[in-house]
Amino acid sequence: MYKIYINDRPLILCDPLEMAQEGTPRDGHLVARYPGKTKFILNYVDLLEKGSPQVDAVTLFHTDLEELWQAFSSHYKILEAAGGLVYNFASQWLLIYRRGSWDLPKGKIDPGESPEEAAIREVQEETGLRELILGEKLPMTYHTYRDKKDQRILKPTHWYRMETPETQLTPQTEEDIEKAVWMSGKQFFSEERVVYPNISSILKSAMKPA
Repeated sequence: MYKIYINDRPLILCDPLEMAQEGTPRDGHLVARYPGKTKFILNYVDLLEKGSPQVDAVTLFHTDLEELWQAFSSHYKILEAAGGLVYNFASQWLLIYRRGSWDLPKGKIDPGESPEEAAIREVQEETGLRELILGEKLPMTYHTYRDKKDQRILKPTHWYRMETPETQLTPQTEEDIEKAVWMSGKQFFSEERVVYPNISSILKSAMKPA
């Protein structure tokens, strides 16, 4: 199953079995079978991009999930990114605040760079940390946007758990990062905060017992 956030609303790509396991969709959640024509997908992408008040989620299903994924991806330029969910000695998360939303440090993977290398580099650049211990890979996230030329961009992001003995943080202001802080999951979710839904999914997953 793939969950791609388009205009902060999920487009879910899955096979029939996964769709059945999701149960009955709620109001505002459209479900459709992919008929094998790539342009069909754009009808639902447009609905989510335009922010139709009647639609807050879409599920498309097909017996061949990878065929469906390739059909969806064909409408986008793909730019892979990587980032980290960093823990300190007190099991607090490293969170950054930029452009009006809470976020995790991440960035584009450079040519010749592995996702792991990019994740560590981006965390170092955006937070000032130097000592990072790379841990397990976390679930990937996907979101889309339009670039300055109005081209559709799909950004798959590789996430990794990391640990650090350091506590001093230096936000990278050149990347519009206003704050870099340590915060427990309980503290973060104790009040309403503006956070991208793909970031929220990573954090909520981290709150679940192992």
